[in-house]
Amino acid sequence: MRLDKFLKVSRLIKRRTVANEACDAGRVMVNGKTAKASTEVHVGDILEIGFGTKSVKAEILTILETTKKDDAKDMIRYL
Repeated sequence: MRLDKFLKVSRLIKRRTVANEACDAGRVMVNGKTAKASTEVHVGDILEIGFGTKSVKAEILTILETTKKDDAKDMIRYL
């Protein structure tokens, strides 16, 4: 699955366009490397997203094409 779509589906970022902009600005890293929006993500990858002065680090547990709000929290584990 594309990184920008995963960020939206997992509810780490609310909109896909915002996820695209974050990737273009270099604020999203996958396994320690700056990632583009088109980067393919897999189970076990470590995401790090910079939100201003804060940084969120999470591991991908499952990948689902669509999900409900309650199930989205099961897709990632915060580190």
